[in-house]
Amino acid sequence: MIIKLVEVTSDKGGTYLNQKYRLKEIFVNPKHIVALREDNDMRVNMNEGTLPEGINPQMGFTRLYLDRGQHGLDVTVVGNPDTVREKLNLSNKQLLHD
Repeated sequence: MIIKLVEVTSDKGGTYLNQKYRLKEIFVNPKHIVALREDNDMRVNMNEGTLPEGINPQMGFTRLYLDRGQHGLDVTVVGNPDTVREKLNLSNKQLLHD
């Protein structure tokens, strides 16, 4: 089962000191998620005005850690960890791969 989420990704036009972000759809296989963690850095970016207009400040952000074999991948998605976990239909036990 593949789940659609909204990823927050850096806009290639920004600089390190003037970074801007954009939103795009991402499709994730929940079986490849190793961990979920709240991404407080994105909340700071939202307060600084570097995120796109229209994001509800109450939504929160979650960093997903995905298993890609030898090298992992982490992405930030819109939504707090509990909301994202529910959308992915994951229980705490599944996240631990028990």
